[in-house]
Amino acid sequence: MLYFSKLRIICITLISLFFIFISSSNLFNSNNFLFDKKINLGLDLQGGSYLLLEIDNTPVIEQKLQNQIISLRNYFKEQKIRLNNFKITDQSLSFSVKKEFKEVVLNEFQNEESSINPYYPRFKSHQFDIIEKDNNFIINFSRQGLVELKTSSQDQALEIVRRRIDEIGTNEPNILKRGNDRILVELPGLDDPMRIKSLLGKTANLTFRFVTNNNEDSFGSEKLRYEDTNEEANVSKRIILSGENLLDAQPRMNSETNETVVSFTLDRVGAKRFGKATSTGIGKQLAIVLDGKIISAPVIRDTIASGSGQISGGFTFQSATDLALLLRSGALPAPLNIIEERTVGPDLGQDSINAGIIALIIGFVLVIFFIIFKYKIFGLITNIALIINLFLLVGILTIFEATLTLPGIAGIILTVGMAVDANVLIFERIKEELKNEKNNLIAFDSGYTKSRTAILDANITTLLAAIILFFMGSGPIKGFSLTLGIGIFTTLFSVYFIARLLTVIYISRNKERDIRI
Repeated sequence: MLYFSKLRIICITLISLFFIFISSSNLFNSNNFLFDKKINLGLDLQGGSYLLLEIDNTPVIEQKLQNQIISLRNYFKEQKIRLNNFKITDQSLSFSVKKEFKEVVLNEFQNEESSINPYYPRFKSHQFDIIEKDNNFIINFSRQGLVELKTSSQDQALEIVRRRIDEIGTNEPNILKRGNDRILVELPGLDDPMRIKSLLGKTANLTFRFVTNNNEDSFGSEKLRYEDTNEEANVSKRIILSGENLLDAQPRMNSETNETVVSFTLDRVGAKRFGKATSTGIGKQLAIVLDGKIISAPVIRDTIASGSGQISGGFTFQSATDLALLLRSGALPAPLNIIEERTVGPDLGQDSINAGIIALIIGFVLVIFFIIFKYKIFGLITNIALIINLFLLVGILTIFEATLTLPGIAGIILTVGMAVDANVLIFERIKEELKNEKNNLIAFDSGYTKSRTAILDANITTLLAAIILFFMGSGPIKGFSLTLGIGIFTTLFSVYFIARLLTVIYISRNKERDIRI
């Protein structure tokens, strides 16, 4: 039977008022704790920047091949086989071997159980393809090996990009994979797109190396240019420290020189290496190299054993802040190239909001008039439930500070349609029951009960589709599926609790009347 206890009525009323109160916070600009949560607007509504980044894996491939030289030398050294004439060209590694060892080397590469093939047990594929010709071997990454390398590089780059953007404090960024070598970045409400492009465009590979005038350096040397001048310095290829040894980096003001510097703190291993290098290198210049350019090259005056230091280079506070951010977030595994860039202005975003609101209002008004025309007083009850349903949906989105996009608004409009559909099914079923049942309460109760299966089936099916879209889709698709999924739950609540409660109240007060729908 249609019946609501006082406790049930109070709970439904309080829940409805609570979500109406929560959703109203989006109408006010207040720092009050009661109104501290709001729905965030997506890129298409708020404006901002859209960047599609492509990972240049060439340096990663070359570095992996360089590491492979050491591995191959050590592996075959144990078998008393010497490999010669290593050379890296066009993402391939070539080397030569004596004729009597040719078959041994080839068999080792083809042996599935060899430790030189770590990929095989997992992927049933070799990491490298090998070609032999006249005692010379050419090694290339296999298809599976290349996929794994790109995937690993993309995962690392994605994490570093997310750290850098989070450090800036951008609200609700959307950072997604595209294929196995691209990253999509959406930044709603971004005020300074040039700064984010600059931060994402730097690999931030930091190294500490000695400046040398000796062309016969056992590690080799190379000429590098200073960042802000055309001057060059001869720098050893021996890396004393890298950015991996950094624990923290912060912009500071040097009280003695009154210039902005970047102070850094090293981990235990880095502090030990730095202390040893500075103790043996007193009087030498220590070049601080970032992405192949010298930031500064101070002369070592004393041993630095504290594990901390400063980087100076004529920084402004902003540039020092950005450099510290880059060092804290870590170096990218490979350079990122911006292949597509779009900027959505706030005016265009406001136009989208206005268009979405107008569409929602028009759709809602048409539904209201249709329902009232079709079902009279019960149509009015349905409309009240629909309005509360919208407050419930907006309130839940507000609590979780969800991001609303234009497709999300479409999901809200679809929710309104689904709520109307559920009520239409119920009322049409009640019509049939009223033809055979004189007791209004029994007829209405039967209508709600017998239509429940059809309504639940329809909503559960839609919910499954929304879940699939949420986990398999991205960007705007997720926004649509989120509002649609939440809307299904609010629709069922509004239909079976709010609308049903109002219906019970009306019927209870009109027991003696002949009620028709």
